[in-house]
Amino acid sequence: MNDDLQGTGGNPSGHGIRTGYDRALTEIKDGVLRMGSLVEDQVRDAITALDGHDVAKATVVIESDYKINELQQRTTAMIAGAIATQNPVARDLRYLLTLDHVAYELERMGDHASSVAKQARRLAPMPPLAESARLVELGGQVAELVRGVTHALVDADEHAARKVAALDDEVDSGYRRLFDAVLAVMRDDSTKVDAGTAMLFAAHYLERIGDRVTNIAEDIVFLASGEVEDLNP
Repeated sequence: MNDDLQGTGGNPSGHGIRTGYDRALTEIKDGVLRMGSLVEDQVRDAITALDGHDVAKATVVIESDYKINELQQRTTAMIAGAIATQNPVARDLRYLLTLDHVAYELERMGDHASSVAKQARRLAPMPPLAESARLVELGGQVAELVRGVTHALVDADEHAARKVAALDDEVDSGYRRLFDAVLAVMRDDSTKVDAGTAMLFAAHYLERIGDRVTNIAEDIVFLASGEVEDLNP
């Protein structure tokens, strides 16, 4: 993963500098992986709140979003510090900048999970639509995508990243089917417009999480190969 840093080759203290830098890289990566785990939990909890009409759980998801935000801010600050003080060579610089982008994507995914929870809170007092089961299923698929891409990031596993990105096509298809079904219900019964609208918003945020998973998968491919590739053409 890491080459020697520029400027340390002839320095007798270079080994110590390198060791500290490697520790910083590990801490940065661990922070990003922690963000991925938190996002997965947030998505699962938001869906549980939707399924169970659980206002309290939805509120916990919304109020816990700050944890992901703080991790992202800390990670970005550490990356900026490493770049400013360590003068990383090309491969390390690519690694740091990619992790910074992954952290950004995860932070946005956390925001989307919070938005799903807000729709769960809105839906809680309403009678559920028959299509609610499809929304819960979609949420479960998205949570698995988050889990899969986080695991792929651990070892910059290009094959696993491509597999996760391909699975996002199923999320997109499920979202379109759900959208059409809920829209049909709303057309047929105006009393279900409020619930249907909230469901469509929740589904939209889940679909956006899936898209951001694909963005992270592209980052992993870039880490592994150095190639920029669009996995969601």
